[in-house]
Amino acid sequence: MAETSTRTVERALDLLGIVCDKGAMTLAEAAREAELPVSTTLRLLRTVEASNWLTRDDAGTYRPGVRLIQVGAQAFSDNSLAELSRQPMQDLAAETGESVYLSVEGHGDTVLYISIVEGSHSVRHVSWVGHTIPVEGSAAGSVLQGKTPEEGYLVSENIVEEDVTAISSPVYGGDRPIAAMSILVPTYRSTKQKTRSCGALLQHAASEVSRRLRTSSQ
Repeated sequence: MAETSTRTVERALDLLGIVCDKGAMTLAEAAREAELPVSTTLRLLRTVEASNWLTRDDAGTYRPGVRLIQVGAQAFSDNSLAELSRQPMQDLAAETGESVYLSVEGHGDTVLYISIVEGSHSVRHVSWVGHTIPVEGSAAGSVLQGKTPEEGYLVSENIVEEDVTAISSPVYGGDRPIAAMSILVPTYRSTKQKTRSCGALLQHAASEVSRRLRTSSQ
């Protein structure tokens, strides 16, 4: 029994790796790549999908799930993401006086805050590190989903927390957003001019982190 269970885990992990390597696969493609019967592949994929390690769209295509992305991003942040983001975040907080956050996709439809540099204003947003917010409607959630406007940042007001304006910009790992850098501003202090200024500075800082990530991976 122990050997059978171990083999099942090995096959599930192999399938997980195959889907991640390709980015997206159908059931038939995964079965062919893994050299497994379709019925066995379907059973294993359903098990992995149920735990959010993979996700399946309406067309039946499997992709990396939110749980896999979360674990990968958290491990990445422990090694390099948070470290490489620290100086740009500190510079951004110093320039704007506002608190700067770094977040990644959390479990389920959530965004997980993993790092903060607090602003210098007496009234400022304090640490939410370790907290999660809904993806839906939030600026960070939208940029993590690839919904960033052409100007490179997205703004939302009073969505997650009353009287707080969030400005978010994506940090890219390869060709997809792996994190969101955000400035959280008390809404009473947020003007159109300040939002545009913070957004431009934020986009520059997030782009710098993306550049550092590309350089570090070479």
